[in-house]
Amino acid sequence: MTDFSAIVPMLCVTLAALAVMGAEACRAKGEDLPLGGLGIVGLAGAAAGAVLLWNRNAASFGVIVADNFGLFVTLVLVAVGVLTIMFSAPVVRRDGLPAGDYYALILFSIAGMIMMACANDLLVVFIALEILSIAVYVLTGIRRDDPRATEAAFKYFLLGAFSSAFFLYGIAFTYGLSGSTRLDRIGAYLAAQALSDNPLILVGLGFLLVGFAFKISAVPFHMWTPDAYEGAPAIVTGFMSTGVKTAAFAAFARVFLSAFEPFSGEWAPMVWLLAVATMILGTVVGVAQSNLKRMLAYSSIAHGGYLLVGLIAANDVGKAAILFYLAAYAITNLAAFGVIALLGARDQANDELRDYAGLWHTRPALAALMTVCLLSLGGLPPTAGFIGKWYVFSAAVSAGYYGLAVIGVLTSVISVFFYLRVVVMMYMTDRPAPVAAAPASGLGMAALVASIVAILALGVLPTPVLNLAVASIATIF
Repeated sequence: MTDFSAIVPMLCVTLAALAVMGAEACRAKGEDLPLGGLGIVGLAGAAAGAVLLWNRNAASFGVIVADNFGLFVTLVLVAVGVLTIMFSAPVVRRDGLPAGDYYALILFSIAGMIMMACANDLLVVFIALEILSIAVYVLTGIRRDDPRATEAAFKYFLLGAFSSAFFLYGIAFTYGLSGSTRLDRIGAYLAAQALSDNPLILVGLGFLLVGFAFKISAVPFHMWTPDAYEGAPAIVTGFMSTGVKTAAFAAFARVFLSAFEPFSGEWAPMVWLLAVATMILGTVVGVAQSNLKRMLAYSSIAHGGYLLVGLIAANDVGKAAILFYLAAYAITNLAAFGVIALLGARDQANDELRDYAGLWHTRPALAALMTVCLLSLGGLPPTAGFIGKWYVFSAAVSAGYYGLAVIGVLTSVISVFFYLRVVVMMYMTDRPAPVAAAPASGLGMAALVASIVAILALGVLPTPVLNLAVASIATIF
């Protein structure tokens, strides 16, 4: 039975985006309107809708299903959206970005992400993927006078279109084999099939895997990530490194752990190789970076590998660990990029490692907050990152993937080096940092403080969120 309430969260975000566009069109020249506030109101409505839909037995609006899994991801995306808007307010004013276009694109992208997380049909997943991708392409190049941003947007667009083609081929093969694009019907069909009867199943599965691997920056489909992350504005980089990855992993898990679960024996070895290559390359190459945004780009690649470990484990612990890890990583990484954005200036990005020399002496609050973010990304206690990695690796051990867990732990230990290198630069140098940025705004600092509180809370008291994650996976897996 069709239930209109299933689309309420994404409808709230879409209406907020339209309201921002309308307000921008009607704004008098020089008038300052709280466009970001309209976005936060829409996101608050989406969060309220998700809370009210919780445990509603998967309210369905056709191919959109508001089950607990999708609602959990929706709440994570709402948090990402609210923090992004709070970090963006001073950056938009400082850099002279078109406020109406910027906030509308952020909101349309979040609507696509929510749609992707709740989609129960491969074609709807693709449509949602294109909605969020097109918005992010434009956001990447929103500084039209910056050659680096233009180059980053162009590379991201070309490789994104390439990955979309792979994904569409996968949908076409899957439809040709099963006669449907609905995930539940595909799963029922595949459960009755043997691979020897139809080896083309692997072809469709492979194309879909490549399409998802591009979006989550898995090796060897990660080529766009460092350039796009470096060229985009810092807060946009934080948004796409968290929101896009969260939505893509949600769809990845839904498709492969439900529809293609009968053939997990065939796709698990391929994902195992992807996970190992992603963790190793993201860590090893990250060590050599001197630009903080590129370093965090390779860090993001490595974290994608850790998330793949939970996907491979495919037990209850692994599935719940994916959701918890997504929440912990999203808040932590967005806060780290928020610090970079607040330290930047209109004509100077201040994103090189040397720019953080002696930051403790000039901006002690930002240095302390950045330290917590870096420790969480490195997986050190008592932070959310430590708990996330602990549960992901525990899931791998429980499922018998001891080698994968060992590789994950070793790469995580190596990654601590390049996180602590920034900390050492901030605290243990006598040379003051040549940071030309204006004092951080109250709204940006409030977003940072809220993020740090969440990081520490998830590290010290993870049980409530883990229980929600466990309740979420029970509805679809």
